[in-house]
This record gives sequence, structure tokens and C-alpha cells, in this order.
Amino acid sequence: MGEKVESPHATKLPVKLAIALLKDRNGVIKLDLPVRGTLDDPKFSIWRIILQILVNLITKAATSPFALLGAIIGGGEELSYVEFEEGTLTLNEANLKKVENLTKALRERPAVKLEIEGHVDLEKDREGLKRELFLKKLKAQKLNEMIRMGQPSLSIDEIKIDSTEYSKYLKMAYREERFPKPRNILGMVKDLPDSEMEKLMLTHIEVKEGDLRTLAFQRAQKVKEMILKSKEIEPERIFLIEPKTLTPEKKEKIKDSRVDFKIK
Repeated sequence: MGEKVESPHATKLPVKLAIALLKDRNGVIKLDLPVRGTLDDPKFSIWRIILQILVNLITKAATSPFALLGAIIGGGEELSYVEFEEGTLTLNEANLKKVENLTKALRERPAVKLEIEGHVDLEKDREGLKRELFLKKLKAQKLNEMIRMGQPSLSIDEIKIDSTEYSKYLKMAYREERFPKPRNILGMVKDLPDSEMEKLMLTHIEVKEGDLRTLAFQRAQKVKEMILKSKEIEPERIFLIEPKTLTPEKKEKIKDSRVDFKIK
């Protein structure tokens, strides 16, 4: 485990990574592995078998580190990512559970460090962000009304609009918009059905690349905060990584609206 030496016999396998994945909080590596062989065989060597097992484990650490990490609490390769609802920072129950399990695994493997990389789906997250920005315009109208009535001020995210008041705040928000609106023969803004007002507002909401990049970063930041919230994982073990591309590597049946993890 000392400094790297140039030798034809030196392994190029990630030994330190494997040890970090195998060593528990007490600094102990426990391997419960079956060993077969005939003691009468002169070529039988317990150490050769153990060495091969170790080489296999180290190789697995290089190729499937989350399979080793997931073996502690279950989950395997599924711990290598969490998926978000399009356009939001929302995780469903299954993905919240994955963050919880990942945190438990990190607690049991104190030498493991984690890199977090946020991503977006360029099409679905753009539309999702439009919808979120649209709803915030309606919530802003309700918030302003609450303040005028002397009610306690809340954040936009805390405001809820139910189905019975949706039309009211949609009309208020629509009238505040600055884009050209259909007018009647007297030049006054026409009353339109909810679906048409909604469509016009969504059409004029622009989501730029910077907005998507911010969303990707916020997703990574949210997961980091969730992991550190336990107070059992040292902040210096968790790193936010600037993604090379906003969209992640394509994986079958996995959303692009996600955060990917890498083990160090």
C-alpha cells in the first residue's frame, strides 16, 4: 500500500479502491467465501485460491464498484443513480429509499468517497421546467393576495393551488403577462377558456440552456444535502462534479433526468 513502483510484477488493479469497498468501520475485511479442493492433491494450495479470490474481488471493484457497495445493504448497481421527476427536484419514494440505502452503505464503508454528477433530459426537462415556471406564476398571484389580506408570508414552494381556485389564479396570472393577447373589437383582452390561456402562457415561457444547467446542479446539490443530513458522512467524502454534458450516458429503461454516482 506504499508508493507506486515501476515493476513488471506490480498489479495495475485498483487495490486501494477494493480495500475501501471491503473494509468496514472497524477497519476489518471479512470475506465469507467457499473454498473447494482436495487436500491430498499435491498441487492444492489454499493461498493460490485465496489470491485468485482477491484478484476477482479487486477486478469487480474496478468494473462494478456499486455491486460490492450494494452487497452491504442490497441494491447493487441501482445505487449508482437516482431518477428525478421531469423539470423538478422531486424524487419518488423508490429513489428516496435509494439515497437512504446509499447513505447507509457509505456509513459502513468510511474510506469510500462519492462523486455526484447531475444531468437533465433536454426535451422532457425543458417541458417540465416550463410547467413548473407556469405554476409559479399562478402561485405568485395567490401569494400576493394572501399578503394583501394580511396573512403570513410563505415561500412560493409552500403555496398550494387546488382545483377549485385554479381558474381564478390562472386568469389573474394570464392578465399579468406582457405577450400580445387576443382582443375584442373594443381592444380589450378577450376572456378565453382555461386551456387556451394555459397554452398561450406555456408557449411564451422560455427555458434556456442555463436553466437546464442550473437544474442539473441543483439535483446533485439536493442529493448531497440529503446524504450529509444524516450527520454520519463527512462532507469531505462527497464531491459535486461538473458534468461534461448536460445529458448523461444513455442507459436502457433509465431516465436522463437523473443524478449519477461514482465511487472513488
